[in-house]
Amino acid sequence: MKWHAFLLVKSLVGLKIKTVMPKTCQVLSFGLAAILVAQVGGPLRAPGATNAGVAPAQIQPDFETRLGAIVRGAKDRRQIALLFTGHEFAEGADSILTDLGRFKAKASFFLTGDFLQNTNFASIVRRLLADGHYLGPHSDKHLLYCSWDKRETLVSNAQFNQDLEDNLSKIEAQFRDSAAAPGSSQRAIEKRFGTALPPSTDLPLARAENQRIRYFLPPFEHHNEEIAAWTQQAGLTLINFTPGTRSNADYTGEADKNFVASKAILESILNKEQSDPKGLNGFLLLLHLGAGPGRADKFHPLLGELLDALTRKGYQFVAVTELLAPRPMAENQVSS
Repeated sequence: MKWHAFLLVKSLVGLKIKTVMPKTCQVLSFGLAAILVAQVGGPLRAPGATNAGVAPAQIQPDFETRLGAIVRGAKDRRQIALLFTGHEFAEGADSILTDLGRFKAKASFFLTGDFLQNTNFASIVRRLLADGHYLGPHSDKHLLYCSWDKRETLVSNAQFNQDLEDNLSKIEAQFRDSAAAPGSSQRAIEKRFGTALPPSTDLPLARAENQRIRYFLPPFEHHNEEIAAWTQQAGLTLINFTPGTRSNADYTGEADKNFVASKAILESILNKEQSDPKGLNGFLLLLHLGAGPGRADKFHPLLGELLDALTRKGYQFVAVTELLAPRPMAENQVSS
């Protein structure tokens, strides 16, 4: 049996759905799996198929959602997922990665296809993978999927799928390059990506078995329910930042009407930690790898101060895959 066909069967058969699936749908699902096992001979995905055959991550009952996207994880643990997005700029990347390493913090990096193709950023991507951080999609071309005012969808389903597919393909290329890099032993690969690579390594693995690519952060951190639904159909789960701080304003320039100074951003995060009864538990805290020449007051020099303050309060900084990982039923108190 081909590796990719095996992964598809595993994802279909092993999928745990909290609502009751009609028997007819179950038969169709298992029938589809059987057909694909018999017929699929190449890579799982086809153009527009994106994360085909991979079940979206489960949304737990204690997660907060907004317009179909997860915006906060469980609040019963002092864990935070730092999200860094990158498209055009990355002047803060080296400093950010150094501070993360200094505090033994794991983060999640959502990068566009344009970022991944930019040779000026190649060393950044290699370093974040080598340091064991999460790498996920942020769209290929950083398209605006829906309007700012009424959130009306601006792209077709086919355009969305292609944009996401192109981004995923470039991420898979990064996994391949990392696996092929000198010194990337099988054990090191298993430790980094969570599983061994199959001999053929055409890497549906990166999307399925090791669950590295399960979450999608929309471009401009802006979406609607239709984009969330399309993301789920593509086998991914949409996430976005937790509201309540000004962290996502670290890209604004001094000339912008919505400019927020870096000190004010830092204070907003610490104030939220004090005012929220659950602190920053389960937070998806979003920052940018760079703001470009339009912002002189960069936030990344303050990241170490933020990490130090929150570490002293007992917070752990974990990848989004750990923060949003499914828990045993007894632990999250979900009844069958």
